[in-house]
Amino acid sequence: MRFFLKQVFLFLCSLPLFAQVMEEVNPPPNIKTIIFLGPTEDQFPIVQLGEEITLTFDDLTASEQDYYYKIVHCDYDWTPSQLLKSQYLEGIDNQRIIDYGNSLTTLQPYSNYRLTLPNPQVALKVSGNYLLEIYNSSGELQFSRRFVVYEELVQVGGIVRRSRDFNYLNEKQVVQFNINTAGFPVVNPKQEIKVAIIQNYFWPTTLYNIKPQFTLGNELVYRYDQETSFYGGNEFLNFDTKDLRAPTFAISRIELRDIYHHFLFPNGFRADQQYTFFPDINGDFEVRTLQGTDVAREAEYTKVHFSLPYDPRLGLDNVYVFGKFNNYDLSEENKMAYNEETGNLELEYPFKQGFYNYKYVVEQDDGTIELNTVSGNFHFTENHYLILVYYRDFGEMFDGIIGIGTANSRTISN
Repeated sequence: MRFFLKQVFLFLCSLPLFAQVMEEVNPPPNIKTIIFLGPTEDQFPIVQLGEEITLTFDDLTASEQDYYYKIVHCDYDWTPSQLLKSQYLEGIDNQRIIDYGNSLTTLQPYSNYRLTLPNPQVALKVSGNYLLEIYNSSGELQFSRRFVVYEELVQVGGIVRRSRDFNYLNEKQVVQFNINTAGFPVVNPKQEIKVAIIQNYFWPTTLYNIKPQFTLGNELVYRYDQETSFYGGNEFLNFDTKDLRAPTFAISRIELRDIYHHFLFPNGFRADQQYTFFPDINGDFEVRTLQGTDVAREAEYTKVHFSLPYDPRLGLDNVYVFGKFNNYDLSEENKMAYNEETGNLELEYPFKQGFYNYKYVVEQDDGTIELNTVSGNFHFTENHYLILVYYRDFGEMFDGIIGIGTANSRTISN
């Protein structure tokens, strides 16, 4: 018995004290244009249990490599849940993606891959946070993306208000909301219910661990100010390359080399300018082309050239161009370089034809990321907010999602 207890103790000591948070992994340079969709046009799959989601991506090597997918169920904090795969999956994952084809008559050859869930091999059994991982034939993780599955068991209503903090009156937006649990048994809401608030589907600024302020009958009320506030930011910049040969308002000129090159007009600092409403799609993008009908395989890749005049306010900080097109990545591939001849920070980046939102962000010497140093913060900015309601009953092994709510600052009020 003593030997057995000793073995159990050694096993428990070998377990990690803290489970690893499952972050999204961005792909190598040969994989581009990752599109992850649910039933809506937003590239953030949030679906009811049983609804379909679709992943597509391009491999610029055009070598028809084999890719495989795995699905990981996660808890509220994005650590792997205690569920076995058989408890959250019907069927098996780690299957090869069999729907793919090469590009047609494009200057840049590529292979386009498509995966749909659920499919004949696998379906999801429970709600909650999920991570979809894509591996190559050598078993190396190429990239991963989060998605969310929910059940509509409670009702969530939200609004966006202007901050009441005079220090941020013109810069921040506050999300206030109620959760109606009528018909759903909640005994201890402060322990059983958790929420997450996401601005423009951008995970790094998500707010967690917000308790209900008070309860009114079946309603949990969240009417905070500072605790549920976000910086407003500014509208995203954009360009459109759907027509390879015709420059749009953002494109100054087009050159044909090995592939097409689109040069954007230089942008500038907007932080010290007045806010101007300019419709955007909150960092998203849409692939489209006038040169073919099969967008997935006939759209061309072009090199888009960005230019931002250097400003002393940047010092020696690093400046990046990002958006949903690269999953808000900060890597050498989308880092701007200073051109002594023009006095501008410049970047050349490959895009599949389409309409793209983007912005400039700054990484300071201490590693801090400043999202709005260049673009500024304005409480008028149109932003979309998603409210996720998680529930774990006493004795349960995972956090399910029992409802979602949305709010938009287009109707912001004081």
